[in-house]
Amino acid sequence: MAAFERLMQGRPEVTDGTITATNICLEAGVSGASYYRSPVAALIKDILKAPQTRCPELDQLHDEVKQLRQTERTLRRDYAAETREFKDTIATYANHIQLLTLTLTNAELREENQRLRQQADKHGNVHVLNPTSSGDG
Repeated sequence: MAAFERLMQGRPEVTDGTITATNICLEAGVSGASYYRSPVAALIKDILKAPQTRCPELDQLHDEVKQLRQTERTLRRDYAAETREFKDTIATYANHIQLLTLTLTNAELREENQRLRQQADKHGNVHVLNPTSSGDG
């Protein structure tokens, strides 16, 4: 009975603390056969069947599950927020890259245009067309 009481109070000395016949036997230092032949086995069985009997490890496990679920919800929420933030950052970088590429291309075209105009001015045989004309004419 002392071994059973230790397990019920959550103070095991030999086992992991779960309330099983095997653990009661190990805590008490008796064989399973001796335990089941004793009147203590039937008494313990009746105690555990009683609805008011609360097992400390069961309460502890319920609390742990509750805490783990809360932690999981928090982690999922944080992960979703972080993922959204990363996607926004990626979109911003993509826009910057596109803008830089267009700026670079525009600058290269201006340089080439200036170079060609200087070449045309040097040779004097090129006539500049109206830059607003569409060339359809």
